[in-house]
Amino acid sequence: MGKATEGQARNLIASFAVDTPWSEIETNLQLFIELPPRERGERFAAFLRNGGKVIVGEPKNITIACNRFNPKKFIGDGWSILNDETDARSIALTELDLTKVQHVMMLKDGETHVKGEEKLKRLKKAGHIRLDAKVFQTLWENQHLIPESWKEKVNGNTRYIFFDGTVLRNLDGRRCVLCLYWDVDRWYWRVGWLDCGWGGHLPSAVLAS
Repeated sequence: MGKATEGQARNLIASFAVDTPWSEIETNLQLFIELPPRERGERFAAFLRNGGKVIVGEPKNITIACNRFNPKKFIGDGWSILNDETDARSIALTELDLTKVQHVMMLKDGETHVKGEEKLKRLKKAGHIRLDAKVFQTLWENQHLIPESWKEKVNGNTRYIFFDGTVLRNLDGRRCVLCLYWDVDRWYWRVGWLDCGWGGHLPSAVLAS
């Protein structure tokens, strides 16, 4: 199985235009047309990835790409992975049941913030499987797979979902982890510095051990 070629894409689009029984379709196409271009493209891509079969409801089990996350390629030169901080249990995952992913804050009673490094220590002590950068990248590259519930805000604040199973370092030696967040009408990514304070709207994506 290889990637679609430009010729295949053109032939497929032409076939859809000619062979689809448009007069028999009772639906409001305008709603689909008015979607943000990126979301419209992701939905169509999801249909094709599923072999042209209709997807009912949200996907539950997703396949994790086998190649390892490359920070230099994804972010830029000077970025590296701290291998001794990697959660090997997450690296070993080839599939992921999204219904089992938990968002944990790791705040103690009375706390509103915690240092990122302390949060990482608490995650390790709790024994959670900290989802890693490859899971992050799989979702980033297949945004139609991200559950709708992940868009929900936390106490009115944008939810930033972190993947602490991979700790990155930049040229200055600062440590950080990747996150996804939904803002207005699309997904974004960024890094969270572990030497900063983290509030309750910055959960980590984990699996129970």
